[in-house]
Amino acid sequence: MSITIGATGFALSLSLILAIGAQNAFVLRQGLRREHVLLVCSICAVSDAVLILFGVFVVGDTVAQTSFDGLLRAFAVLFLVGYAGLRFRSSLIGTQGLSMETGSDPSSIGRTIALTLGFTWLNPHVYLDTVLLIGGGAVGLDGTDRILFAGGAMAASFAFFFALGYGARSFSSFVTQPVAWRVIDFGIGVTMLLIAIGVWTG
Repeated sequence: MSITIGATGFALSLSLILAIGAQNAFVLRQGLRREHVLLVCSICAVSDAVLILFGVFVVGDTVAQTSFDGLLRAFAVLFLVGYAGLRFRSSLIGTQGLSMETGSDPSSIGRTIALTLGFTWLNPHVYLDTVLLIGGGAVGLDGTDRILFAGGAMAASFAFFFALGYGARSFSSFVTQPVAWRVIDFGIGVTMLLIAIGVWTG
């Protein structure tokens, strides 16, 4: 059961991170250029870890002790189902994939840090994903289960960003193809529905 809880946290986090966005495109471009890859991936993953911990152990725990437990659970389920619908829609109509077109990419460490922090902390979706949705997914979990859930979610973040940064040259041609994102979006949609069921019945 504990392994399943950790896997659920991993799957939820990975599904949310996989969505096409500016942050992922930035990490991929840095990987293609082999420019400050360790720094960029570390900032993204550690930032996610901080927000996930806050969501699971502060927001989720606080809500669990109030009358908003059911409300947050319902909100999380509705969002996950709605998000799944969007991903299924994207799977049917297609997306443009991750664009590799750039202006002048940063070369200095200072500018790279500033841009990475901006793509991470100035993105409103990151708070919805890590704090509210992942935190909401932990509602009802106690002790070791809560730790495993958070650990799985953080592991997904670290695995994804470092795989994206260091594997950029290997699969850049894949993630820039619209047909690839049809498959990815469909998989995300299925995962979201399964997690929504788990959150509602958990």
